[in-house]
Amino acid sequence: MDDIIDKMLEKKVKEGFVGERRIVLPPNIKRRVVTNRIAKNLYLTAIGYYPHAAFHDMERKGGCGQYILIYCVEGEGYILVDGRRYTLTPNSYFIIPKHASHHYYASAANPWSIYWVHFCGDYDEQLYYRFATDGNPGVRFIPYEENRIRLFEQAYYLLEQSYETRDLELMNLHLLHFLTSLIYHKDRNAALDSEDKVASSIAFMQNHLDAQFSIGELAQQQQLSVSHYCRIFKQRTGHSPIHYFNQLKIQKSCQHLYFTDKTIKEIAILLGIDDSFYFSRLFTKLMGMSPSQYRKIHKLGILQT
Repeated sequence: MDDIIDKMLEKKVKEGFVGERRIVLPPNIKRRVVTNRIAKNLYLTAIGYYPHAAFHDMERKGGCGQYILIYCVEGEGYILVDGRRYTLTPNSYFIIPKHASHHYYASAANPWSIYWVHFCGDYDEQLYYRFATDGNPGVRFIPYEENRIRLFEQAYYLLEQSYETRDLELMNLHLLHFLTSLIYHKDRNAALDSEDKVASSIAFMQNHLDAQFSIGELAQQQQLSVSHYCRIFKQRTGHSPIHYFNQLKIQKSCQHLYFTDKTIKEIAILLGIDDSFYFSRLFTKLMGMSPSQYRKIHKLGILQT
């Protein structure tokens, strides 16, 4: 265990992950885009996807000349902007503003998988303003949508294949659509949000982390059939209701492990789990290490939570 901890302390990686995809726009191509009347309103300067990015760690004390979107689809990671810390979990995103000192890194226990884009253009400030509602930036949670990923893939494919003018224009139009699918999600679904059964169910779970519910009880609480409830929950979150509920319990247990001296058995009971061995197995399955290992790593200051 000590060897693992030493490696975590020493190994920080900016890029170079297994399955990584990454493109940075060459300066001469960027100059063409800036003067293109279709693309100049919003264009990317870099784009990528980092799957299971263990030890991912990037710091820019002087900031960046573009806005940086980080969209997390798996795992967990952290973003520090001007001294404030934000946590990204599955189906959430954040936009780092231009020129702001920042530092972002993957969770050591549960590394994130992220889609990311550096972007700028005539629309960049306005889009950031729409993201940072009332001037208050924060982590935004959105349901997983295959079409959103498809837009990203289309933009990446076009950029990977060609720097021809029409391809660059189409690529950046896909980028604009991708960004607006995130930033304007609630506006596009305002009629549905007022009766959002999934959001209501998640809030119910968060308020009852000390309980155990069957899938039938969770569906009944939302007055839905089990099949319909499971379908819309998986569609919105990417996970089954029970898996999501267990994730919430484990996330809460991490806070107890770090901020309190409660025993593992006491923490399990607080989360409605009478069998501490079952709790440990569940924790290990979701976090990749046992509760005692997680606590030890935190006490050594490896995970800054």
